[in-house]
Amino acid sequence: MRVLVAGATGVIGRQLMPLLATHGLQGIALARTPRRASEAERTGAQVVIADALDARAVDAAVAEAEPDVIVNMLTAIPAAIKPRRMAEQFETTDRLRTEGTAHLLAAARRHGVRHTVAQSVAFAYDPDAGLRAAVEDDPLWRNPAPQFAPVLAAVRGLEEQVVAANGLVLRFGHLYGPGTALGAAGSLTRAVRKRRMPLIGGGTAIFSFLHTHDAATAILAALDRPASAGIVNVVDDDPAPVSEWLPYLAELVEARPPFRLPVTLARMLVGNWGVQFHTRLRGADNTRAATTLGWHPRHSSWREGLAHDLTGAHLDHPVD
Repeated sequence: MRVLVAGATGVIGRQLMPLLATHGLQGIALARTPRRASEAERTGAQVVIADALDARAVDAAVAEAEPDVIVNMLTAIPAAIKPRRMAEQFETTDRLRTEGTAHLLAAARRHGVRHTVAQSVAFAYDPDAGLRAAVEDDPLWRNPAPQFAPVLAAVRGLEEQVVAANGLVLRFGHLYGPGTALGAAGSLTRAVRKRRMPLIGGGTAIFSFLHTHDAATAILAALDRPASAGIVNVVDDDPAPVSEWLPYLAELVEARPPFRLPVTLARMLVGNWGVQFHTRLRGADNTRAATTLGWHPRHSSWREGLAHDLTGAHLDHPVD
């Protein structure tokens, strides 16, 4: 099977490309620039070059790659996100999720690509729709903060396009692992070390996490089931409030406990989205991933995964 990966040099792509090779699949990286192409070539993958926002270039790249499947993980997310500027910081990612997806799907139709798998997010469920972990049929956020509204609109646009094309959308949880904000050198981890990541309000937002390696194995599971379509949450088994995981992270990196910041003051400093991110997110349920893809996370809990990544703590089972 030939697999064209858009986003091959991202935090998930760097985990996925070697796994494709070890599972007998031909990974082909879609790279935007020669520098990105060089990064992808170091994994041993074939590379085609195209700017995903250039429809003609994408069409030519898909024609050259001749893939059986396209994996769409197009993003341009900054290393450190500023909640007040989120809409501005995500402008390119929003275009990649809408225009870039449209270009990939059009090229897939034109060149007979059998299937498309696309990355989305599992933290955009409407917090007013229920307290339990959200399932895929639950509504997405209906009235998010203005800073998140265009990001959510782009997520909706991506998902609608992929589902209409009978593709598969994988809603990934909050990513951690090498190269992420929660990696050993990541922006969020550094902020916690310096005690610059406060606990806002009661820290009541529920996070569903996912290690980047587990994200890659979920894509492999989807490739094993080329008839799979629709939307699937891909998260670990242990949804947790900020009030639980943030102090745990501080302890792991030997930092002082996070200080508390009242919502009224936090809103002045980080805006409405910064407050909602810490107080209103809803966790997600991964049952459908198990039943339809046969996928289970290697790191069943963020506790184990973060401890392994940040302290080298022993795992009961090694990571492939």
